[in-house]
Amino acid sequence: MEGMITIMGELYVLEYERDLWKSGMCHVAGIDEVGRGCLFGDVVAAAVVLPAELEIEGIDDSKKLSEKKREELYAIIRECALGIGIGRVDASVVDSINIKQAARLAMKQALAELCETVTPDYLLIDAEKVDSPIRQLAVIHGDALSQSIAAASIIAKVTRDRLCLQWDIEYPEYGIASHKGYATKVHREAILAYGACPMHRKTFLGGILNEQMELF
Repeated sequence: MEGMITIMGELYVLEYERDLWKSGMCHVAGIDEVGRGCLFGDVVAAAVVLPAELEIEGIDDSKKLSEKKREELYAIIRECALGIGIGRVDASVVDSINIKQAARLAMKQALAELCETVTPDYLLIDAEKVDSPIRQLAVIHGDALSQSIAAASIIAKVTRDRLCLQWDIEYPEYGIASHKGYATKVHREAILAYGACPMHRKTFLGGILNEQMELF
């Protein structure tokens, strides 16, 4: 990992963090979630506090990174972070409270776990707000504008992708390991062939199930 980390370089946008550090808020947490648009499985959130004035080379929105790069950065973030929290909300809860509220709940869980290790001074959240007395800012496209949020997006994405490998063993007919639960052609066709399983978000399947009904 030598050469992957620099201090206060010009490798990444840190405008939000730098302003907070200058005001004395050393423990800035980034929070993000993944799996919001999936048909299958949990929505997963992460909350990450990195050391002040630390910049990690190559970090970016997890969606823009290759799987190999995400895994590399995941290991670096895990090694460097002052604290990390993970939150998970399953498909049944997504169906009962809607995906927006489920994403917020996963973020709240991630923050609660993070606070067992370190209490943030401030929260930077990707386009959301969480129920917390800690001062916070919702940053639109935050995973592309804030290192802290990007770090959280990588932790959440790698965590969920690894869960997908486990879910694929339990439900091999759906191909979860390859498409990670998103609405790909292969996934939709598998749902039409085998029906929905307990880990599918039933409220997300209306169009697909209507298509199934039209076949009969």
